[in-house]
Amino acid sequence: MASRRIVALCAFVLVIAPAGAKDWWGEKLPGQPTQFIFGYGSLINSPSRNSTAGATVQAIPVRVSAAFGYFRTWSDRSLSGFTALGLRKAEPGEKGSTINGVVYAVEGEDMAKYDAREAGYARIEVPRDEIEAVSWQRLPESGKIWVYVPSKPDGAPGVGLPPPDAKYPLLQSYIDVVVEGGLEYGEGFARELLETTYGWSDYWLNDRELSRRPWVHDPESAAVDNLLASVPESADKLKSRLFSEPYAIRWSGQEAQ
Repeated sequence: MASRRIVALCAFVLVIAPAGAKDWWGEKLPGQPTQFIFGYGSLINSPSRNSTAGATVQAIPVRVSAAFGYFRTWSDRSLSGFTALGLRKAEPGEKGSTINGVVYAVEGEDMAKYDAREAGYARIEVPRDEIEAVSWQRLPESGKIWVYVPSKPDGAPGVGLPPPDAKYPLLQSYIDVVVEGGLEYGEGFARELLETTYGWSDYWLNDRELSRRPWVHDPESAAVDNLLASVPESADKLKSRLFSEPYAIRWSGQEAQ
């Protein structure tokens, strides 16, 4: 008797159930971002990126093709007195290089904040067919992807950029931010970052906080140094890195010029 009641109840449910549900396949959520930035230097680092937006900004690891026609180089002179990473445009006969980094969405007034942060850079668009995702996360299906390229006044982006010198050295504190950003995506990603960065210089100032015992303030300092020493592009110049006092003594004549 009980089994008959169950069958009857099931039959009743089937009768009142809708013949079909609305098909939402292909519908997108409204109000999605349409502007994105490709970061290849300090913007790879989450705390550095978040500090500009004033909020947590999620990013995905990507790589720009050599066909884009640029090299990641030490080529942007900051007004505060050091050389940051930039992109140098390939010259005739050069192919360019792949450049890994991150892509993240820019919403609301954040683009103006990043434009202000990257003063002295021109913001140019990266063609969608010249950038690829390198993890399980996919690139945004629509919208524009921008990148900041150093530009001299009245000059083309990435052209005629000066190398580091005594007054505008490489700063270890900046390098730490960049490499630790790369390490967020694994040692291989950070190594690729170093291997595709050009223009390393003898003008290299170790300005870390408590620089002779950096691990006190930065537990990742040893990992950064090990990577720098293991990649030929950076290792060749790492031996030139100097603490503040020796740096001032060695390069004092040039700084006075």
